Amino acid sequence: QVQLVESGGGLVQAGGSLRLSCAASGRTFSSYTMAWFRQAPGKEHEFVAAIVWSGATTIADSVKGRFTISRDNAKNTVYLQMNNLKPEDTAVYYCAANRRVGLSILRASYDYWGQGTQVTVSS
Repeated sequence: QVQLVESGGGLVQAGGSLRLSCAASGRTFSSYTMAWFRQAPGKEHEFVAAIVWSGATTIADSVKGRFTISRDNAKNTVYLQMNNLKPEDTAVYYCAANRRVGLSILRASYDYWGQGTQVTVSS
């Protein structure tokens, strides 16, 4: 069982930056694939980025070049660095984890989810 707690969301102007953190409980964090999804009002969950234990990543085309995912296995934490934010990045951002599948962009691949953190980008 893994519990995930996101932090770092907030209100930022377009062009600004935020860093989201996701702290995970449990002693086997390093064996989990970690991911970030987001959900804008009235829209489906959208994959943002994922990272496996070795550090290999996959990033959605919509944020490539602006967002970076990383992890610190010693701190049981995964990060999402978001630069050059745009109003269309406004959403609730969720951290997710799975130990069954490697890098996956599918919501169904992830077994554990955090409560989400709101990111609002003003124009």
